[in-house]
Formats: sequence, structure tokens, C-alpha cells
Amino acid sequence: MPALRRAVAILDMVSGAGGTLNAADITRQASLPKSTVHGLLSVMTELNLLVKNDDGRFTTGAHPMRWANSFLGQMDIVSIFRNYFAADLELAPYTVTLTIRDHDEVVYIGCRNSDQPLGHSFRIGMRLPAPYTATGKMLLSELPDDVLSDMFSHGLPPALSAKSVKTISLLQQELADTRKRGYSIDDGQIREGMICIGAAIRDHTGQANAGIAISLMKSEATAETVEKLGCTMQKAAAELSQQMGYSR
Repeated sequence: MPALRRAVAILDMVSGAGGTLNAADITRQASLPKSTVHGLLSVMTELNLLVKNDDGRFTTGAHPMRWANSFLGQMDIVSIFRNYFAADLELAPYTVTLTIRDHDEVVYIGCRNSDQPLGHSFRIGMRLPAPYTATGKMLLSELPDDVLSDMFSHGLPPALSAKSVKTISLLQQELADTRKRGYSIDDGQIREGMICIGAAIRDHTGQANAGIAISLMKSEATAETVEKLGCTMQKAAAELSQQMGYSR
């Protein structure tokens, strides 16, 4: 942990200095032993976090740009999500969410709540176990079975409701059904009495890097309604993917 904090501090220092700092400058400003700084600079240069120029001064390397591009890409998704659903009157009565997957969880990065009570509140920054959510099921369905098995080698996360999927084999069957349908269904696995229907957003490479889902009460969810909303979410996801640069 101390080494990571020091590395981040050096990155901040170098990026803010605009290529004016050498090893001695960094050592002095960081108030660290010379050997510690030289060790960190060596590894950070090897990882392309920093670049050492011919005059001995350091600049930021290309590697951090990957993180920046990923972050900015997520922000593009959020903006596109907001604009799209602000103009979509058909889905106005429903809560719509946008998530990304972080290992075995989904993180909510966008949310448009409806006025209809669901008994469950979605909020930006919320994390939920991917196996139980509509967007999580959609994104997990993109993974090979061996990757899925490794991810849950110690079992599934603690259930959120009595209807949360119980075993990996049952989850795999749900994911197979999801792939066949083209959209996912969480039938009370987050909260009993609530149904969520999800679809995947793809980037320009075709990778499913985010998911959208619509939530409604079980009492509203006839088989016909679920199928209709599933097709609607597929269409919305396809249009959002197109805006993200995806072309089939």
C-alpha cells in the first residue's frame, strides 16, 4: 500500500510538472530516500507509466491513457444513455438503469427513476452481485463457461432474495436462456415482486461493455409485456451501441 501511494503521488507530481522534473527533483519533492524513488521510477518506466527523456527528465507515459480512455468511454455511455432515455416516451413510466461489470458485481453508473414505486431504489455508485441482476446476467452471458466457473469457484455471492439463483449450474442455464432470447430477465432475484429486463451495449469492437435494464412490478409483468419490453430493450441497446461506434 505505501508503494502504491508513493507511485500515485509521483504520477501526480510528474503530470503536473509538464516534463520539468528529473530524479533528483522528484526525490526532493517526495521527501523519500533516493533508493526508494529510483526503484519506483525504474518500475514505473518499465510499465510505461512514466517516460524518461534523453535529458533525464520524466513525462507521463502512454499506459495511464488506457485508464483515461476507459473512464471517458464510460462517461460517453452515461451521456448517451441520459440523452436517449430523456427522449424515449415509451419507457417513461419505467425505471431504467445503466451498469458496467466489475468482476462479479455490477456498478450502477446511470439511472432514470420513474414515479412508480418499486420497493427498491437504484442509485449511481450502487454495487450488486452480477448473477442476480438483469444487466449482470446479460454481461455474464458473454463470458465462456470456464471463465464463469473460475469467477465463482468459491460459490455465488450471498442471495439478495429467496428467488436469487442458487447454484452455478442454474446460473449457467439462465445465461444460456439469455443468449437464446437476446435479453435477460431478473424475476425477483434482487427483490421479490420486481422484474428487471436487460440488454447489452457494445463498443466499437463489439465487446459488451455495459448493460441497460428496465424495472417494473411483477403485477405488471404478463408474459406478453415481458416479451415486448425485452424486444424494446434490445432495440434501445442496439441504438445505443451504434452511437458508441458498434456496427454489425
